Amino acid sequence: MVKLKWALAQEKQETKEMLAIYTKATRGRADKQEMAAAHAQFFDILKGLGLGVFAILPFAPITIPLLLKLASIVGVDLLPSSFSSKQNK
Repeated sequence: MVKLKWALAQEKQETKEMLAIYTKATRGRADKQEMAAAHAQFFDILKGLGLGVFAILPFAPITIPLLLKLASIVGVDLLPSSFSSKQNK
């Protein structure tokens, strides 16, 4: 539970930074590195929403781990970066 709380706090902070970068971009003051970081966080949000769809389905405790295992076999990362066991930072 502590790990989940930390990951959610991390996602919240990264989302706030993403919104700040997009605000700067609307004024033409964001550089390419900032935009790349904002886009990466946006894709993390989409990953979380995609898993959220499966969370409401019946048998979610079975299907979500199965999907994550199959995705890792294929080489696709379905988890947002804060929830991933491998940290790229």
